[in-house]
Amino acid sequence: MMDMDPVLVSRLLTSLTLVFHIIFATLGVGVPLMISIAEFIGIKKNDPHYSMLARRWTRGFVIPVAIGVVTGTAIGLQLSLLWPQFMQVAGNVISLPLFMEVFAFFFEAIFLGIYLYTWDRFKNPMTHWWFSLPIVIGGALSAVFITSVNAFMNTPEGFTTGAGGFAAINPIDAMFNPAMPSKVFHVLTSAYLTVAAILAAIAAFSMLRKKRTEYHKKALKLTVTLTFLFSILTAIAGDVSAKFLAEHQPEKLAAAEWHFETEEGADLVLFGWLGDENTPAGVLRFHGLLSFLAYGDFQSEVTGLEEFPEEERPPLWIHYMFDFMVVIGFFLLGVSLLYILSWKIKRWNEHNKWMLWLLVASGPLAMLAIEFGWIFAEEGRQPWILRGYMLVEDAATTSPYVGLMFLLFLGLYIVLGVLGVIVLRKLFKNNPAEEELEKKYPTIEKGDNT
Repeated sequence: MMDMDPVLVSRLLTSLTLVFHIIFATLGVGVPLMISIAEFIGIKKNDPHYSMLARRWTRGFVIPVAIGVVTGTAIGLQLSLLWPQFMQVAGNVISLPLFMEVFAFFFEAIFLGIYLYTWDRFKNPMTHWWFSLPIVIGGALSAVFITSVNAFMNTPEGFTTGAGGFAAINPIDAMFNPAMPSKVFHVLTSAYLTVAAILAAIAAFSMLRKKRTEYHKKALKLTVTLTFLFSILTAIAGDVSAKFLAEHQPEKLAAAEWHFETEEGADLVLFGWLGDENTPAGVLRFHGLLSFLAYGDFQSEVTGLEEFPEEERPPLWIHYMFDFMVVIGFFLLGVSLLYILSWKIKRWNEHNKWMLWLLVASGPLAMLAIEFGWIFAEEGRQPWILRGYMLVEDAATTSPYVGLMFLLFLGLYIVLGVLGVIVLRKLFKNNPAEEELEKKYPTIEKGDNT
């Protein structure tokens, strides 16, 4: 590791940090919305099951937030340590959204503290619910601001170039660059979808362990319904993103779809492998669908990779990242729809073993889709760190100690991950929902536990 190319090790360390951090960042964005929805339903329906869902989700949420603070700080540190040339050139341009992201996090953290310590302290429970909204907004704004930085790296705007680097900087234009709207839409909807699927997986797993109480049934119905709704929104966001790529980053879309020649009525291809002379083999083809995805017309012309210099083409393996992301998205949509149909059609049992196992699988698959999507987004920009202005290899540090940093951060993430799992397990294993409900609401009906 110590003798490896500093550019390669810098990329590996940044990837390691982001792969780990994105788990907690996604939870930080999505969980507050789920908490707010559950508490609101509990108040409006006077249903303690939903109120207990909000309480327990809030308690568990604190742990990912704490770990996310550490990993988020590591990202900021690594930007300066690993990519000094990039920060020297672009630091002034992206400083505003980076500062605003920190502000949004503190805004969220302050109200999370207020929310945690004011349960049952108001005569009107809606007063407490109102404190959940700043947490939802703060989590969303954190995603908006940090996503705008990534969007800027894909479509840099808001400056002019001169001999000394960037000049006449307009940070507002830089933050609201062309890639920002589609990226923010996709990030938010996919985060909400992923968290809903994870919470549904937890409820389904509990039911497989013979905990079929009203609490778990209501938790499952709420989270699967939200999974279905956000699956639809994420699919729409994906369509918007594809049309953005076709216009602003056609090489990324072409690499993702192994689309080498510019042509009308371009096919969408799934899976397969590349044969001789980069000829796709063993693929599933959908005639004209890539043209429709790119421009809303089955006969429109889609730019092929042949139009770009070979040294500026993204790696072709991002095709699989795109495929996995899309397939998992449709899997989540299909499974949640199947559950809802089974629930509404009284002759079907929506809590059968196979249905529950599909829902259990949905949680980790949804998080994998987030990881695949991030890898696709970052690798699809290669070889640029700042598209059109700076290559990755020109931005990285030349320090010989990057290998040591990699090992230190790897150890940190292992410790954080293990501690997080242990604490969450202790937090809930010794305090089951049924007992907590009985203590808090002794008159509640226990419901079916078969």
